Amino acid sequence: MKQESKTPKKPLIFYYLIAMLVLLLLNALVFPSLLSPRVKEVSYDQFLSLVERKEVNKVAIENDVILFTVKDDAAKDGYAYYQTGRIEDADLVNRLKESGAEFSAVIPTQDSALLNFLMTWVFPIILFVALGLLMARMLTKHMGSNAMSFGKSNAKIYVESQTGKSFADVAGQDEAKDALREIVDFLHNPDKYAAIGASLPKGVLLVGPPGTGKTLLAQAVAGEAKVPFFSISGSEFVEMFVGMGAAKVRDLFKQAQEKAPCIVFIDEIDTIGKKRDSGSGIGGNDEREQTLNQLLAEMDGFDGAKGVVILAATNRPDSLDKALLRPGRFDRRVPVELPDLQGRIAILKVHAKDVKMEDNIDFDTIGRATSGASGAELANIINEAALRAVRMGRSKVAQQDLEESVEVVIAGYQRKGAMINDREKRIIAYHEIGHALVAARLKDAAPVHKITIIPRTSGALGYTMQVEEEERVLMSKEDLLNQIITLTGGRSAEEVVFNSITSGASNDIEKATSTARAMITRFGMSDTFDMMELETVNNPYLGSDTSLVCSAETAAQVDGEVRDIIRAAHQKALTILRDNRDVMDKLAAFLLEKETITGEEFMEILKQCDAERQPVSLVKENQ
Repeated sequence: MKQESKTPKKPLIFYYLIAMLVLLLLNALVFPSLLSPRVKEVSYDQFLSLVERKEVNKVAIENDVILFTVKDDAAKDGYAYYQTGRIEDADLVNRLKESGAEFSAVIPTQDSALLNFLMTWVFPIILFVALGLLMARMLTKHMGSNAMSFGKSNAKIYVESQTGKSFADVAGQDEAKDALREIVDFLHNPDKYAAIGASLPKGVLLVGPPGTGKTLLAQAVAGEAKVPFFSISGSEFVEMFVGMGAAKVRDLFKQAQEKAPCIVFIDEIDTIGKKRDSGSGIGGNDEREQTLNQLLAEMDGFDGAKGVVILAATNRPDSLDKALLRPGRFDRRVPVELPDLQGRIAILKVHAKDVKMEDNIDFDTIGRATSGASGAELANIINEAALRAVRMGRSKVAQQDLEESVEVVIAGYQRKGAMINDREKRIIAYHEIGHALVAARLKDAAPVHKITIIPRTSGALGYTMQVEEEERVLMSKEDLLNQIITLTGGRSAEEVVFNSITSGASNDIEKATSTARAMITRFGMSDTFDMMELETVNNPYLGSDTSLVCSAETAAQVDGEVRDIIRAAHQKALTILRDNRDVMDKLAAFLLEKETITGEEFMEILKQCDAERQPVSLVKENQ
């Protein structure tokens, strides 16, 4: 939790109304003539003529000016007040008496002079200053660039009593926790390390895919060490004005030195730490580079023995400047990878401890079904299961809720209102049974866990889920070929049964092509190219974006090899399905009836069909 909660923002119209009110008051005080009635200047002889004609109504005599009004029948020009300069005229009083006008003299006092000075000079200045502060506050809140912060780092400070994070809250990252426990021990017992001459690493870089718990690890380090924890995102250093980001870096390190021992965490450091390869020409970013230069200088300048540890997180380590990664700055690089099977089970249990669960929950099955999932995705699976339990009217989360939430994360929610005609539903059923049947007939293929033809919000009209019986870290050439053969099973079933093909295999084609290409270009599983690198992965943590590192002629040969692999897999799937056409028909009919079947139901029907076919094969052998 943060040290203080933010107050809710007032709507923007609130500030506009205040600004309008201030402008109206300012107009009334500084420019009163704009709001006061119209006054016409006349000569003194015109004034005397009006007095003689008895057209003057009221007269106010001041030191230098005579203000007067005229009667309604004489006010033809639309002016409410008239004024003229005062002239020494001894007969003026008698003339006014004879005309019947009301008249009086205005006597100036010291109080009116002081009030006049305040209204003319002091109050307008105060209003201008208040208006300027109001506009500055509005800019700061609504521009988003903190243009008026003048180099403040805006780092969020977490204290021990409010974070509540420890290594017990982090599961599935045992290696990363072991690497960070040494830092916690140093902050607790610095003398032990100083006695042998060891110094604390100035910076620790947490590297890994999104959602693996890098920020949570940093908070857990601060919670275990019981020291102040500064947290700031790399994007908060990037400012509109050149030099502001560098000023924020200086302010951040100044605060850290004052709070030492402490931990400074910079999330998404690649925002300001990118390689400085733009040069001094067109396309450079002076603000970002100045911020990076200041960060490098500050990391060189502070003494690590004081107990200030810089933690940073990124999922793009390949884009960081080499000067930032050298020893003396970020001395230690801690990988925070996707969890393995035991790690996923531990993460599921950590997030499930605050949720009411039934006693028979099998986290091992859920862990095997979520291979490649990050900690954030696993937390989302637990939450989706809890929400589903509430929707179904249960007070505890059941195993089926967890299994359904896995499908929600993988394929999206069920499209219960989707209208699919009987012919297309039959094609989808055979397509999915084709995948499952091919996988079941292949040696060492992953077992079928579930088959469904219920459409999903991700666009899938159905899917077949396979779950490995144990964690796999290496894939053989045979394993990858089995995956490709299974992927071609859906299209092959359409060809065998309907003698036609549909667009439903688009995702299968994409995956099969990607796997076959990786076998040739990255895994060296080609007799033609042997162990030659033909493709590189640009960033292993952000998708599978790759770049070819071969000539156009070689790339054409690669395309030919990929085509041959997929064609051979397609033919293999066709052979399997033609040999098991009767089994496929029975399984498809059962799937059409149930819409969703489990792996156990699928294997039971398959075994029954094999048992029925066995006597026939024995008779043929005897003949």
